[in-house]
Amino acid sequence: MKIKSYAAMKPGQALELYEYDAGELGPEEVEVEVEYCGVCHSDLSMIDNEWGISSYPTIAGHEVVGRVSALGEAAKAKGLKPGQRVGIGWTAKSCQHCDACINGEQVNCEQGTTPTILNHGGFAEKLRADWQWVIPLPENLDVESAGPLLCGGITVFKPLLMSNITATSRVGVIGIGGLGHIAIKILRAMGAEVVAFSSTPDKKQSILDMGADEVVNSRDPEDLKNAGRFDLILSTVAVDLDWQPYFDALAPQGKFHTVGAVMKPFQVKAFDLIMGDKSVTGSSTGSPGQLRSLLKLASRANIAPKVEFFPMSKINDALDHVRAGKANYRVVLKADF
Repeated sequence: MKIKSYAAMKPGQALELYEYDAGELGPEEVEVEVEYCGVCHSDLSMIDNEWGISSYPTIAGHEVVGRVSALGEAAKAKGLKPGQRVGIGWTAKSCQHCDACINGEQVNCEQGTTPTILNHGGFAEKLRADWQWVIPLPENLDVESAGPLLCGGITVFKPLLMSNITATSRVGVIGIGGLGHIAIKILRAMGAEVVAFSSTPDKKQSILDMGADEVVNSRDPEDLKNAGRFDLILSTVAVDLDWQPYFDALAPQGKFHTVGAVMKPFQVKAFDLIMGDKSVTGSSTGSPGQLRSLLKLASRANIAPKVEFFPMSKINDALDHVRAGKANYRVVLKADF
């Protein structure tokens, strides 16, 4: 079967129309017709081979919303139906039988997971993934903006689960961009107290409108010093900062948690962690169960990422828009093959 897509043929080049033979549908696989696909910075990293793991042609895109168009033989008995609206995020495959998978930690599959991007991604008219990674969408979910929840959303939701965040928790979020703004919306829905750390004072009112209780100017040392004590500080930024004020701001048993791919090591003194039983942690994307939980919460609490739309035929314009840091706050492509 031939599938039309937009592919990177070499690092740093514009994407081109590309048709590939998807072969026979595997027994565990589900084929999904793409309606919308978010653009994540990870797509740019793969297109440009920033991580050194890309192979070409590369078909990126891993925040997919679409409809089931075909089911493999084994997948037919897994609760999915043709025409059903579903989502596919970062992961397309896991072994399903190792201890991690059986324990619901599929992202830590001992056989290794297959990212959607390395399995032919969502910048295409169709894509495929194993059935457990094809997530049914709740009926009340806003499907046009839902794509970014499948990567950006689960990336910031998982740390809240890991840290047992509740309505009595005080949480700081560093960086109010594509990830951080979703974190604020989720935390507001959970009832937690939310403090945003932003280096852009002009965004203060818009951040408060998202649901933050307070906005701290992260460029102001005095503002940082008076930020208070936090059960969790979630960093979404991918740049190196002076982290000491954030470690100082943790409450006893507090966590500093990063989901931003900062390439330099974190500098933290042992006694900053020993005194107060504090910790520095990190996480990747989430399991199918966690993805389902997030989408249910988003449906009930009307959590919708702030997005801009481009037709998929203008995909290179959309990628340039994200590269230039102009996205407000996420970009979603509408399939128009």
